[in-house]
Amino acid sequence: MKFRTEIEIATLAEGIDHSKKVFALGSCFAESISERLAKAKFSVTTNPFGVLFNPCSIANAIERLDDTRTFAVCDIRAGRDAFFSFDAHSSLDGTTQTEAFANLNRAVAQGSKALHDAEWVILTFGTAWVYEHEGRVVANCHKQPAKEFERRRLSVKEIVERYDALFEGVLRDKKVILTVSPVRHIGDGLQENSVSKATLRLAVEELVAKYENAHYFPSYEILIDDLRDYRYYADDLAHPSKMAVDYVWERFCKYALTDKAQKLLPQIEQIVSAAEHRPFNPEGEAHKAFCRKMLTKVEALPEIDFSLEKSLFERYL
Repeated sequence: MKFRTEIEIATLAEGIDHSKKVFALGSCFAESISERLAKAKFSVTTNPFGVLFNPCSIANAIERLDDTRTFAVCDIRAGRDAFFSFDAHSSLDGTTQTEAFANLNRAVAQGSKALHDAEWVILTFGTAWVYEHEGRVVANCHKQPAKEFERRRLSVKEIVERYDALFEGVLRDKKVILTVSPVRHIGDGLQENSVSKATLRLAVEELVAKYENAHYFPSYEILIDDLRDYRYYADDLAHPSKMAVDYVWERFCKYALTDKAQKLLPQIEQIVSAAEHRPFNPEGEAHKAFCRKMLTKVEALPEIDFSLEKSLFERYL
């Protein structure tokens, strides 16, 4: 007897291993997966401008990073409590204009290098609903008065045409994984959220059909159709629970990682967990022996960057 409709996902012909650099942009779900990639010792850079929810703002970020186009003073606005840019998340705000200016342009410098160096790019679309300020889509409203914005939904055609330029330009030589975030945007209303996700899904389908270097990972369908139960959501009933993210991560590993990279995951997890462990008696011989054992395991995996863990183990010897 079957109780689930598990999704069959064909693996990538050429997967990601630890020698490849990954660049990820998009919603908070993209950050969840990126955090796990980073903990598994993959080289990954995520959201230099903070969380981005809509495809237009993600495209704006890619274009700015591709051109290494810095922010000007006129791009920075004064809010009630901070200085900000409509093209970035509030995590880059500053208490002064100078601080915000420095935060934003540091993100441009670091993100531009990461984008250009990356072989793999992961883009996660969260919503097709956008807010426009003075005719331009913003990445974040920064709690400014609602009357200053016009809300509308992007069309499939609009998204595809915007990404045509990117796939024929900066993304031409990248391998791109497109996903639709399973996070439910309840604030939009359930009906409007459904139309939004359908718009994103159709746009992604067109892009994947059009470009050989574009691939789709069905994180949205895994949560909506495979897991399909409120127990897989957090208390807000919008975000996936830890259990759900764990499951999506497992499916992503089988889909995107090479066989060798997958086989290394348990060893990497053991070393990382050991480094995070707080010893009962750090000066004891037992812990020193444990650290020497871990250092031997580190040395056996020279292709993985364990510099942090190595320094922690060596500190006790």
